[in-house]
Amino acid sequence: MGVKFLGRESKQTSPDTELTEQLVDEAEQASGAYTPSKGRATPKRREAEGKRRGPVAPPPKTQREALKRMRGNKEERRKASADRRERIMRGDDSALLPRDRGPVKAFVRDLVDARRNLSGAFMPVALLALPVVFLGGKYLIITQYISYVFFVMMLIVVIEGLFLSKMVVRRVREKFPDAKDRGFSLGWYATMRAMQYRRLRAPRARVKHGAVIS
Repeated sequence: MGVKFLGRESKQTSPDTELTEQLVDEAEQASGAYTPSKGRATPKRREAEGKRRGPVAPPPKTQREALKRMRGNKEERRKASADRRERIMRGDDSALLPRDRGPVKAFVRDLVDARRNLSGAFMPVALLALPVVFLGGKYLIITQYISYVFFVMMLIVVIEGLFLSKMVVRRVREKFPDAKDRGFSLGWYATMRAMQYRRLRAPRARVKHGAVIS
């Protein structure tokens, strides 16, 4: 008589049990819900990704080869960056940020670029005034005048921004009655573009001053 030890299970299976398991596996395979057995180790994530990406390039054999490969990667990244920059400046929707995409934003940019905006002088004045402000008491009079000019420019930006926002929202509602852009968002977008120096605007202006936008 065989003796059974507590806590140990027999690993032997009867032929009937093996046949049953085989039939269950075949049924699961036919239904598409088959899960491979745990008889082998699950492949690591790095190995699975390596199989999907294909063979990995062999490591460089010499320092010169490593430098050459590194230089080639930098040139590729530089070319890709320059290409993306050009597409942004050209106004390609696939390269633009979400805030700049769509026909509505392109229309707003054209409305702003067709005008001569005094707000565009704000940034140059601010850049010229900043060094003078840090000069201190020796140039106190000049600093005061610069502060007055800066305050006047701020006032111009606010007033012009209000009129520009009102005009832009009205024109957008007329041309795109189904547009869901909020009026404040459109006005702010137009004001921020008007404050930028024309040659530094991105995307670049595609209409001339005084052009009729319809």
